[in-house]
Amino acid sequence: MTEPRYSKIILGITGGIAAYKSPDLVRRLRERGAEVQVVMTGSGAKMVSPTVFQAVSGRAVRSDLWDEQAEDAMGHIELARWADLILIAPATANVMSQLATGTATGLLTTLCLASEAELVLAPAMNQAMWKNPATQDNLETLRTRGVRFIGPDSGSQACGEVGPGRMTEPDTIVANLFDTAPGGGSARLAGIKVLVSAGPTREPIDPVRYVSNRSSGKMGFAVAQAAVHAGAEVTLVAGPVSLPTPVGVERVDVETAEQMHAAVLEHAAVADIYIGAAAISDYRPDSIAPEKIKKKSPTLQIDMVKSCDVLAEVAAMQSGPFTVGFAAETQKLEEHARAKLVGKNLDMIVGNLVCDNLCFDQDENSVLMLWADGSEELERMPKTRIAAGIIDTVANRYLGAANAPTPLRRPSVS
Repeated sequence: MTEPRYSKIILGITGGIAAYKSPDLVRRLRERGAEVQVVMTGSGAKMVSPTVFQAVSGRAVRSDLWDEQAEDAMGHIELARWADLILIAPATANVMSQLATGTATGLLTTLCLASEAELVLAPAMNQAMWKNPATQDNLETLRTRGVRFIGPDSGSQACGEVGPGRMTEPDTIVANLFDTAPGGGSARLAGIKVLVSAGPTREPIDPVRYVSNRSSGKMGFAVAQAAVHAGAEVTLVAGPVSLPTPVGVERVDVETAEQMHAAVLEHAAVADIYIGAAAISDYRPDSIAPEKIKKKSPTLQIDMVKSCDVLAEVAAMQSGPFTVGFAAETQKLEEHARAKLVGKNLDMIVGNLVCDNLCFDQDENSVLMLWADGSEELERMPKTRIAAGIIDTVANRYLGAANAPTPLRRPSVS
C-alpha cells in the first residue's frame, strides 16, 4: 500500500461553531490512512464533546498542557515530534492571533510552536471578524511564515450574516491535503509560466482626478493564486487595488492602461499562458490637465481616445501565449463574449454578468467559459473556487492544444 502523504495528523479543534463539522473531518482523514490525534482547546470542548472525537479517532483526546500523566515524559514535546501535519479546523480569529504573535497559552498553540510539522489552518469566523484589518494582518503574517490556509468559504453563517468566514467543508479540506501538490495544487501546470493581469486602471484627468471602473481585482488575484496551486510560475500585473500579493506570485504594480500595456507585453513575450482578467479602461483622456481643473462652468467636456487593446495584441503575437480573455457584460452574455472570443482571436474567454451582488467587488461570482468548439459554466460560488475551476479548464485547453498536431499557441514544457 502506498504511504499517505500525511500519516500522523494533529487535528486542533478551537471554539468555533464550525467544530460540529470536525468529527466528519476526522473520519475522512482516517479513510485516507492517517492516524489522527485530536487536540481541543477549552472553548472547542464546549462546542463538541471530546467523547465524540475519541470515538471517531480511536485515540484519547488531548486538551490540557497540565495533564500530569501525559506530561510526566514531556508529552507535548513527544506529540509535537510525532506529527507530520498540524491541521487546525476550525481556526478562530483568536488562535490566528496567538499563532501570529507566537503566544502559547495552551496545549494546541504550544504544539504549534514546538513542532516542525507543516501547519495548515481552516479558518471559521464571523464575516466582519474575517475582514477586520487585524485578522487580515495576522493572515498575511502567517502566510509569510509558510502557514497554509484552506478557505474560508463565503456564504450564510450561523449568526445570520452572509460573507466570507465559513469553514471549508471536510471533503474539500481532505481533497486539498491529499489530492493536490504541496501548497494546494495538482501541479498540472508545473514548469508553465502564467501571466495574469488583474484589477482596474486609472486614467488621469488632472493631478487629482481620474477615470476608472469598479473592478476590485479579486477575481484576477484568485486566478493567480489558483495558478500557483497548479504548479505554475506566476507573474501578476496588478492595477491599483488594496489586495495582498498571493503567496508564490511575482507582482508588478501599474496604474494606467498604457502602463498595463507595457508590462503585459513585456512579460507575455516569455509567458506560456496569459489570462487577461484586468478591467483595462477602454478610453482615456486625450490630454491631462497640468493643474487641477476648477469648477467654473456647469458642464465639463473631456475628449477621450481609445486605449491600446492589450488582449488583442497579446493574442496576435507570433508564437505568443495561450490567451484567455474576460468579458464582463450586463446582457446577452454568451453572444457578446463569443463575439469577443472570435474578434480578438482568443483561445478562450471567461464571461460573467454584472449585476447586483455579483461580479464587481464581490466575494462570489458565476462564469461562462467559451472556446471555439465548446463551453463550460460554473454556477455561483466563492471566487476562489471559481478561480480553481477556471485554471482547471485553462490547463485542459492549453495542454490539449499543445499536444495537438498544430498547437494554437506556445507549446507546453515537457
